[in-house]
Amino acid sequence: MTNTARTAHLRDQQLDVFPSSFFLLPNSINIMSTLILIRIFIAAAAVFGGLSVAGGAFASHALKDKLTDRALTIFETGARYQMYHALALLLVALLLSRAQESQTFFAVAGWAFIAGTIIFSGSLYALSLSDIKWLGAITPLGGVAFILGWGCLAVAAFSFK
Repeated sequence: MTNTARTAHLRDQQLDVFPSSFFLLPNSINIMSTLILIRIFIAAAAVFGGLSVAGGAFASHALKDKLTDRALTIFETGARYQMYHALALLLVALLLSRAQESQTFFAVAGWAFIAGTIIFSGSLYALSLSDIKWLGAITPLGGVAFILGWGCLAVAAFSFK
């Protein structure tokens, strides 16, 4: 199918991007909404990736003498997982742009990676910089979001066309 034919085909059909109860959105949204979602995922991936590099450099240079070895390791773990999931978010955007079905699972995976990055990496950054111990209890919620995202990608793989 040529790009022009594919664009016309996608414009004419409704794409399932979210389940009906997800964010209280309708069961189907049009191709323009899908394109906006793809742009959101790419932009978030770029921001997360850039901040991960900046955070890693900041930790290895500015924080090296100010944090304990344990706190520095915690900070670096946050930066590493942030980069992993920035790349995963780029993959989700690419797959969402190519998928004719499975948009719901790709959309949920993307939002889960965004939420997971904010909660998981954010709580690790805060924990390492503040030494507030209860922040460590929030981190697994971000891990659950990451797992949800990877699970949605696995499910989408079986219905990807």
